[in-house]
This record gives sequence, C-alpha cells and structure tokens, in this order.
Amino acid sequence: MSADQVQDEKKQGQALLTDIRPENTKKVYIESYGCQMNLNDSEIVAAILADQGFNTTHLMEEADLVLVNTCSIREKAELTVRKRLEKYNAVKRINPKMKIGVLGCMAERLKEQFLEEEKMVDLVVGPDAYRDLPHLIEEIEAGRDAVNVILSKEETYADIAPVRLNTNGVSAFVSIMRGCDNMCTFCVVPFTRGRERSRDPESIIREIGELAQQNFKEVTLLGQNVDSYLWYGGGLKKDFDKATAEAQQNAWDFADLLDRCATEFPKLRFRFSTSNPQDMKEDVLETMAKHNNICKYIHLPVQSGSSSVLQRMNRQHTREEYLALIDKIRNIIPDCAISQDMITGFCGETEAEHEETLSLMDYVKYDFGFMFAYSERPGTPAEKRMQDDVPEAVKKRRLNEIIQKQQASSLYRMQEMVGKTMEVLIEGDSKKSNLHWMGRNSQNAVVVFPKTGTETVGDFVLVQALECTSATLLGNKC
Repeated sequence: MSADQVQDEKKQGQALLTDIRPENTKKVYIESYGCQMNLNDSEIVAAILADQGFNTTHLMEEADLVLVNTCSIREKAELTVRKRLEKYNAVKRINPKMKIGVLGCMAERLKEQFLEEEKMVDLVVGPDAYRDLPHLIEEIEAGRDAVNVILSKEETYADIAPVRLNTNGVSAFVSIMRGCDNMCTFCVVPFTRGRERSRDPESIIREIGELAQQNFKEVTLLGQNVDSYLWYGGGLKKDFDKATAEAQQNAWDFADLLDRCATEFPKLRFRFSTSNPQDMKEDVLETMAKHNNICKYIHLPVQSGSSSVLQRMNRQHTREEYLALIDKIRNIIPDCAISQDMITGFCGETEAEHEETLSLMDYVKYDFGFMFAYSERPGTPAEKRMQDDVPEAVKKRRLNEIIQKQQASSLYRMQEMVGKTMEVLIEGDSKKSNLHWMGRNSQNAVVVFPKTGTETVGDFVLVQALECTSATLLGNKC
C-alpha cells in the first residue's frame, strides 16, 4: 500500500464530528469505514439526524445511537466491522438504552442476519434508505427492530446538504452519482449500491457554491465511475436517448460538468474519483489540460496487467487499451500523476499473468497505488462461477512483489519533482512537527515545509521541493 493509503486507513473508524446545535438533546456516534463515498454518505446521515435532534459525539459511551457505516469490498473490512460491533455491545451492556445500527454496503449485503442471527444491532440501513432513518429510529425506540435495505433507481440525496464531518475546513467531497453498472466479477458494489444514476448538475453546482461561501478551497467530485456521469433530466443511463437529449439541450456528461465547475469556481481546486478506463474520454483530458484549477491527477484502476485476467474479471478494457489510454494522458497532460488499484491472485492467475502485471507497472510507473490480494466476496459472479485457486502463500508473495514495484515507482515520480516549484494547498500541521506545514500539490503528492509565520491553513503557497521520500516531498516556501 502507498503511504497515502496507510494514512487513510488510520483515519477510518474515527468518530465523526459535526457542529453542535444547542437545541438538540440526543447524541449519535458515527464511525465510517471504506471509500470516500462512505464518508460522504456519513455526512448525509449526520445531516438527516441533526434535523431529528441528534448532535454527534466522539465519545461512544455517551451516545444514544451508535452507527457504523460499512464496506463490503474486502473480507478484512467486514471482519473489522464485526469486531467493532462486539465493542459496541460491550458498552451497551453498561448502557442498555443505547441503540446500535449498521449502515451502508455491509448492511445491504447481510440484511436481516445482523438482526436475527447475530442479535448485534437494532437498526440496519442500506445506502439508498437514509431518508427513512427518522421512521426507523421511531421503530427501535418503540422496541422493534428496524431494517430498510431497499435499493433505489432514483435516489441521489441531491437535496440534502451534507454536514461536513471532522473537516479541516479546506477540502470537501461532493457526490455526483451513485451506484455502478459495471459487473466486474470480483466486486459487490453493483449489488450493495444498486444501478448507476447521476445527480442533477444544478444541485451539484449549488452544493459547491455553498462550500465556496464557507471558504473551502478544494472539492473532490465523487462517484463509483465518474467518467460515465450522464444527466439528461433523470433516469437510468440505459434509458438514455442521446439524440433526444441533445435536441432538448439538456444532456450533461462528465467533461461538461467538470468544465462548468472549473469555470464557475476559478478559486476552487477540483479533483475527482474514481475513473474507469473504458469510460474516460479525450474530452475529459482536454478539460483537465484547459483549466489550471483542475488537479493533474487521475486515479485509474487497472486491477491486472494481463488481458486474460481482465477478461475473467469482466473488466471492459484490455491491457493494450489501458496502455493506449496511459499514452494519451501523458500526451495531453504531460505532468499528470496516475494512481492504480491492483488485485493480485485472482481466480486462475498464472505466474505469466502476474509477470504481465509487473511489466505494466514498469511501463506506467504509477505515482501511487492501492494493492490487495484477491478476497472472494459472497454473492459475486466470481464466487458463484470461479474457483479461488491461487494459494494464499502465492498471493502474499505476488502482492509483496507488486508493493515493492510500486514503492520504487513512487520514489521515481517523487524524485522527478525535486528541484521544481509547485503550488501547494496547506491542509494543516505536519504529522511529525507542528513547526512544519503539510499540504498537497496538484499531483496529489504530500508536501512538507517549514512554517514562516505568514501563511495559514487553506492558503495556496509556492514551495520548492528540495528532497523527498517515496511518500513525501520536503521543501521550502518560495
């Protein structure tokens, strides 16, 4: 894993805090695990509960309601949540009035199991049912178990202004779409988050405008697959009639949305995640090159460097198509940083297929990486139709080789930036010293530099990089 990923995992599970409303008399404790989408969902939940009389707290022991927002993408994530539920129930034995709820992907996948088999929770709410929380809380307060895991074809929470949780006041997430139509054989997301649907662009622009008024400086546009964003007045993408939409002049794709965001908010810096190779079009790259306030960084999951493995994964790209896209990115945005998701040890992966992954990494030389050994997920096509036949020892060895390759590439990319002057957005104190600032440049690299007393959190400053590690640039303010 990259250093960024290690830090992100350290952040997961921390209690999420909001501003206190004096009139609220109840307290909710929220932990969030998994992706940025989950954190954004927790912010939506906090907003809904704030209107129901709940303030957030960082002390689980004093909470009336304890919620964990869950991830099902890997077995380790689910095991972590189960351990947390055991901890919650130990506290509940001391404070019997406390209620416990599971939110998100794991809630949708396991449904009534938590309520009936394990008796660990009072409340189970899927990703599309957060509006039903007030009713469900009434149910548990009346002594009844409550569950709603119904997936929606329309829900985007576009009209709910998320409460920013544990914010640094600098960076914020804005969800532009929900769900996923890609049926990768290893992935549970289409089954836990439902069909892909895009959010009304006007509601996105309105939310970003509110963030600008609150003096946020950076916005990350979120979606399971942002490059397939498509708005034409609502509905599922499969129902889209492009000719009709264009005639009515109400069709928006991701390049349109990205261009509008950057144009209307020139003082904000924009990022986005996640991109899928088969959907990333040249107009998105040209929009990135056109605007200085769109960060030159793309998270572009590949999952494997072997076309035969990609076919078994039902990825909609080949090795050759992926590398052609990499070349196009380098041509249009020469200074663009690229990161990857990689799964090793997928069903039937041979040593030759693993070597293809290593050779692809040599070609791309990713700036950052998120790497995992394959973990069979219940209910996925791979679990139903394929054999998880790569021995754990082989998975571990291959993963270690991939991690070592990525660490070398990360160092190479960082060394390329040494000596250059770059714009850095200050996010806060360095983790190692309160005499130094920490921020990120356009390429999402962490930059640490000494404080001079003339700058503060949220400032854009010019920093010259003087040295580096594989995870951090060290420099001085210009």
